[in-house]
Amino acid sequence: MASVSSALPAGNKPVLRRTQTEATSDSSADVSPFDSPLERSASNTSLSSLASDNVKTDKAEFGKLLDTYGNEFQVPDFTIKDIREAIPKHCYERSALRSLSYVARDMIYLAVTFYVWNKYVTPEYIPLKAARVVLWGLYTFMQGLFGTGIWVLAHECGHQAFSPSRLINDTVGWVLHSALLVPYFSWKFSHSKHHKATGNIERDMVFVPRTREQQASRMGRFAHELSELTEETPIYSLIHLIGQQLIGWPNYLMTNVTGHNNHEKQREGRGKGKTNGWFTGVNHFNPNSPIYDEREAPWIIVSDIGIAIAATALVYLGNTFGWSNMFVWYFLPYLWVNHWLVAITYLQHTDPSLPHYTAEEWNFVRGAAATIDREFGFIGRHLLHGIIETHVLHHYVSTIPFYNADEASEAIKEVMGRHYRADVEDGSIGFIKSMWKAARWCQWVEPTEGAEGKGKGVLFYRNQNGLGVKPAKLPKTN
Repeated sequence: MASVSSALPAGNKPVLRRTQTEATSDSSADVSPFDSPLERSASNTSLSSLASDNVKTDKAEFGKLLDTYGNEFQVPDFTIKDIREAIPKHCYERSALRSLSYVARDMIYLAVTFYVWNKYVTPEYIPLKAARVVLWGLYTFMQGLFGTGIWVLAHECGHQAFSPSRLINDTVGWVLHSALLVPYFSWKFSHSKHHKATGNIERDMVFVPRTREQQASRMGRFAHELSELTEETPIYSLIHLIGQQLIGWPNYLMTNVTGHNNHEKQREGRGKGKTNGWFTGVNHFNPNSPIYDEREAPWIIVSDIGIAIAATALVYLGNTFGWSNMFVWYFLPYLWVNHWLVAITYLQHTDPSLPHYTAEEWNFVRGAAATIDREFGFIGRHLLHGIIETHVLHHYVSTIPFYNADEASEAIKEVMGRHYRADVEDGSIGFIKSMWKAARWCQWVEPTEGAEGKGKGVLFYRNQNGLGVKPAKLPKTN
């Protein structure tokens, strides 16, 4: 395992990688995502922009770029064709039977845990109340992990990685996600748009960072003042992080928080006058939401029906078995599922080593490389089906099933070379620690100080906490 050289003082460790390969191809930066669902999307710019070939990456055009750690960054220079050809053909093979066996396995985990706890974690077997409280707390944690595994399998369905059959994929995905109060088709469409615009500061759909100007406006400051601010108090960072983990997922579904807010550009005119927020019509439940185009609207209703069926079942169970029981049996594990989902997505796309791009400098290959693999040990690889450990590959070829993703990930490292990102330090503990690092290091994005030409369109995280590369000093404005 090799670490990237860093210009930081000792103690500020840069991203770790799983490859020491430094050579990269001189070929074009092909931006055509062959595996992506390429339907015309009214919320995106023309997909013809994704199909250009032979886009050379000339370092001189970008100048010297520095990530937050102080490491020099180079824009990717390989093609999606290079990526796909490096992957063994059998990695693309999908099996409905094998995927369904994982669904069955995770369902067994949920059922056995439910049975054991309700049978044996009772006053009859465990008289000490404090011990029962601890064990039921463990129950909610375990069921949350198993439920997240189910969520990930539905995610496979949304990418058509579950099986070769779209009918099987969408039926299984709709049932599993509805049971977790996730609007399956609504999520599937917005998530597809995320994959088509990953790292694009104007069109990405999840964890789009604020620009320097947006951060300054939010704080009631001028942009030039951000380089002069004192450290944000750790307690503020902690409160924000807790709020993100508790309500981040439902807030995203209901207000599109962290998604792009450029709905005026929606080609069918569905976004005129609409912005992210409560009661604005921009959400994952409204068939008229500018997140979607007209042809997707009927499927948003199907998603809503799935949620309504699940909610009706929960109300019946609550009235039958008691809401205090349902709170422990379902709703606390549900909060754990939301926590893991937000943590996983946040850390896949937020790291001091990762760039973002303006629309002018973005392309599919660059955006897909603006993601990072991490390590979560047994939990990540077994219970969560490797969604944490093989995310970079997933953004290049999302139809590869998770059980082939490790082999495919190893294959693309030779192509990506220095552009492959992975932080595996301290394993599972390191994954949890990375949440705090991201919260403190990654507050907004801006170009590298002194950037010229195309380099102004490559943005990196900066912060007011004195961590890593300092924010650029800008001339004062009135």
